[in-house]
Amino acid sequence: MEFRLLGPFEAVRDGAPVSLSRRRQERLLLAVLLLSPGRTVAAGRLAELLWDGGGDGGGGRGTLHTYISRLRMALRPYGVGIITRGDGYTAELGGWRTDAAEFAERARAAAALRDPVERLHRTEEALALWRGELLDGLADGELRARLGGELAELRLCALEQRAEDRLRTGRDGHPRDLHLHPRAPGHVPADGGTLAAELRPLVARHPLRERLVAALMTALYRAGRQAEALDVYRTTRLALAAELGVAPGPALRDVHDRVLAADPALDDPPLPAYAVQVRDVRLPLHTSGQPALEFCNTFAGWDGARESGAEWLTGYRALAVWAGHLGLLEDWLVTQLLKQAQQRPAAAREALAEARELRSAMHACFVAPADRRAFRQVARAAEAAARAAEFVRDEDGLGRWRLPASTGLRLPVLAVARSAADLLADPQRFTVTACPSPDCGWLFLDAPGRRRWCSLGTCAARDSAGCLARPAS
Repeated sequence: MEFRLLGPFEAVRDGAPVSLSRRRQERLLLAVLLLSPGRTVAAGRLAELLWDGGGDGGGGRGTLHTYISRLRMALRPYGVGIITRGDGYTAELGGWRTDAAEFAERARAAAALRDPVERLHRTEEALALWRGELLDGLADGELRARLGGELAELRLCALEQRAEDRLRTGRDGHPRDLHLHPRAPGHVPADGGTLAAELRPLVARHPLRERLVAALMTALYRAGRQAEALDVYRTTRLALAAELGVAPGPALRDVHDRVLAADPALDDPPLPAYAVQVRDVRLPLHTSGQPALEFCNTFAGWDGARESGAEWLTGYRALAVWAGHLGLLEDWLVTQLLKQAQQRPAAAREALAEARELRSAMHACFVAPADRRAFRQVARAAEAAARAAEFVRDEDGLGRWRLPASTGLRLPVLAVARSAADLLADPQRFTVTACPSPDCGWLFLDAPGRRRWCSLGTCAARDSAGCLARPAS
């Protein structure tokens, strides 16, 4: 059973709406309890919230008891219980969930991520759960503030984080188009104008949120609207002085100074030297020529600090495009998988999570061959690929093993698992070498044993010439 509170109140089971009560006060009562899952809400507080004063003409407690009885009868067929505890009531945990709780969990998990690309993706997913204001149609603004103050603050923080990460990564933030835009000379990115248009009403509603103001100023500057950005700062400075008696904080002042000086640091982040754009997805350059190793290299900085922007597999789109770019999948299959991912986002997320787990196990197999647990994990994926494969006749008349389109969204995962199995069964496996740069650590094949770096010149330029590449095992 799912209860949707982030917008009009809805109860849903197996994708179909459920009507629990036509009475507004009963639905509001249930919503209040659902916002405090497993916690007891005192009868007095419930009466105060429902009738804005603690009673309905003197019979508040009796009416409350009647509402609870009706809700229990309506909820019983769905396994949702309301229990009495002392002088209050509790929505018993188990068998139900709310979009409010899911949003809070997702937003906090996203905020804890270090990589801005992945953080942006997860924050977008969390914010997408909002269909309108909390309990739209049930609660007015004052009651909404009392019931959802923590949720509202968490939502604002998520909006601030999303704006900052969109600016930090140069992304337009559209959930189906998360990619970096290379900045050409004289190019004015669409992101600045689009983001500014989204942030203006937010800043108007929350004029004292300095993070939002700083993001709006940066977006305006990137859109070529420097004067407007400075005007936003002046308006905010006056509002802070009038309402709080304070000056803008150091972070906002720093953005103002940079805008005033037309600091190039406010420009879009450039595409990294070790990146390539494929289907509008940023992918790493090849370093080894072997798909299994290239897959391990879709996370930069294995041996050093995992810096921002290191994660390449930012979504299922990146996974499918990468598999096509490496020749593991035909181009038409990539297109088909991208359509399926849009139609089945939950399944796409599961496939992406499986791919990332497999990647970690594969990397462990190559750098720590004694790790039997990692080997077993790769072996299970390779066996699944073998079971799904079919032997077909190619255009050149030769037979080959192929993973059919019916494999679905797991196709890239199984394809790379088969590649890993091929390398782990080949003596070349003992020539796998890790780049010595602390900012790289990417794996490559070094049969002669003479290569000093992977094929990226950028990392070699940062490290001492005397440092030699080291065997991965």
